[in-house]
Amino acid sequence: MAGIVLVRDVMTKNVRVVRPDSSVKEVVATMNKFDIGSIIVVQGDRPVGIITERDILKRVVEPCLAPETLTARHVMTSPVLTIDENASVNEAAKLMAKKGVKKLLVTRNNEELAGIITFTDIVTKVPEMLSLLEELVRPHHRAY
Repeated sequence: MAGIVLVRDVMTKNVRVVRPDSSVKEVVATMNKFDIGSIIVVQGDRPVGIITERDILKRVVEPCLAPETLTARHVMTSPVLTIDENASVNEAAKLMAKKGVKKLLVTRNNEELAGIITFTDIVTKVPEMLSLLEELVRPHHRAY
């Protein structure tokens, strides 16, 4: 039944983005301002990378590099894994499991950034959606 729920129904639509030449200091400030654990790097409307808290720890903090001297391009994970907004959540979950990731960038027309879907989105939102759908198919007793 989970296969009928589409990625676009579960994804986060208004994602925060930065450009490849944004400084890591700006990236971190944006992540902190919006209390988010990752940010998408875009060239135009196309996602070209993702920066997670782990990326910053591994590529900036551990080697003790100055965040104002690095750009998003230096620390982003690229290429990114994407899935089309019209794919099923089941397909998204399978791809996450196969690739060992917790986040997928969602695209429209296989190119334009449409949102992001995370492991947390799936485990928290899909059971709710399925129980709502279950209500629709449950027989109701009518008093005549």
